[in-house]
Amino acid sequence: MDVHPALAAARALAPDVAARADQIDREKRLPPELVDQLAAAGLFRLLVPRALGGAEMELPTYVLVIEELARADASTAWCVNQSCVRATTAAWLDPASGQAVFGDDRAAAIANGPLPGRAVAVAGGYRLSGRWSFASGIHHAGWLAALARVVDEAGELRRWADGSPEVRHMLVPAADARVEPAWEVAGLRGTGSDDFTLEDVFVPAGRAVAVGRTQRHHDGPIYLMPMNLLFACGFAMVAIGNARSALDAAIELAGDKTPRGTPGVLREQAMAQMQVGQAEAHLRAGRALLRESIGVVYGAVAAASAITLEQRALLRLATTHAIHEATLAVDLAYTLAGASAIYAASPLQRRFQDAHVITQHVQGRLAHLESAGRFYLGLEPDLLWL
Repeated sequence: MDVHPALAAARALAPDVAARADQIDREKRLPPELVDQLAAAGLFRLLVPRALGGAEMELPTYVLVIEELARADASTAWCVNQSCVRATTAAWLDPASGQAVFGDDRAAAIANGPLPGRAVAVAGGYRLSGRWSFASGIHHAGWLAALARVVDEAGELRRWADGSPEVRHMLVPAADARVEPAWEVAGLRGTGSDDFTLEDVFVPAGRAVAVGRTQRHHDGPIYLMPMNLLFACGFAMVAIGNARSALDAAIELAGDKTPRGTPGVLREQAMAQMQVGQAEAHLRAGRALLRESIGVVYGAVAAASAITLEQRALLRLATTHAIHEATLAVDLAYTLAGASAIYAASPLQRRFQDAHVITQHVQGRLAHLESAGRFYLGLEPDLLWL
């Protein structure tokens, strides 16, 4: 079977990414030379429409690229997924605005601020102000996608026809923002997810995107998928790839380490054998459900040009399940390694920390299982994340 060029590119880059993993973690950002490599390989443009020079990849293949990068370094994979999914806003940009934002490979990297700021509607666009948190990849991004609630010049909140607040994704050059250091965390440090502020920045109307509300200019099936679920699919694969490398590291260690007070190497012990078996089961089960669900849902969406609530519930179930199954595998690998895992030099230490930051992210919330469960029980689910 032919390998998609983007997946081949990710595999070719993986050794370089892995070699820089300690530097990425220590410096809390991707090195410029690595960003250049990722951009040259088109890995920030995987979900950009073909008409704008992107790959417009199918979701089942796209997540394999994210998994491959995550096996090398979870922070790098996280930044690539964050940028690629946010770039699906391109489907709602008019052709001229789309070319302005996505016409350059390196500049196409996008960071975003998920918590809404304030945009005042003025002639020709908006005046945007606010502070946004969790801007993964902001140190290499060419553009920012800042969510904002729209108000009129009198300060009154504008609403859509259904009464909900008018919220738009405001695409702004990263140079217009001030980065506010805030990312002092234990895991996914390399994402550099600092805050940023914007003060009365003008955003032309053509770069203020209302995803799902206004005219879509590109009709590929990837743009029919809810953005929240695209994020979830990618981040779940970050968890899977991260766990695979954690388990591989533990297995390698088990062949060399003789724990204190034991007669042989770790892999000869029954407890170690059981832990590896359990970890493999958790990891493979999470990955299998995730890949099956993505394949089934994406195929159905492509055929019907629409996504159903049942399909959305399945993806939410599979992504949440995969994140937590992957973390169980990492925990078993970490425990198996004993004191060897606690040192900063151990790859298991970073993998453990990264895994547990992913579970704390909104996409890893266990409450998502409740939403899926409500659907399967015939009750009204919480639609915010479906």
